[in-house]
Amino acid sequence: MGLGDLPKQYNKAVHGPYDPAIFYGKKDVPLSQVKIYQLPAWLARRNPSPVAMTRAVSRAYWRWNHKYMAPKYCGLTPLLQIAVGWSGFFYLLNYNSISHHTNAKYHW
Repeated sequence: MGLGDLPKQYNKAVHGPYDPAIFYGKKDVPLSQVKIYQLPAWLARRNPSPVAMTRAVSRAYWRWNHKYMAPKYCGLTPLLQIAVGWSGFFYLLNYNSISHHTNAKYHW
């Protein structure tokens, strides 16, 4: 699968119009339903390649986009989520310089 190609598991006759938020591969048990003793086998079935991780992030983005950005009356929710995300990201980037500015009762 190259850049811009559809997944090889996608079949237009079976799945209908292509949706980038859907995984067209073989269905598996969701993580929330995996028992502790089944976790190593479940993790072994995952594809850890960078291409697979990029596709997973892309699907997550499109799910978020369809849920919060695409509705006709989406409101301020997506903008607030982006603002909170950026605030958290920059807090983590600047944590080392921020952590030295602590309030102390005694300064000796």
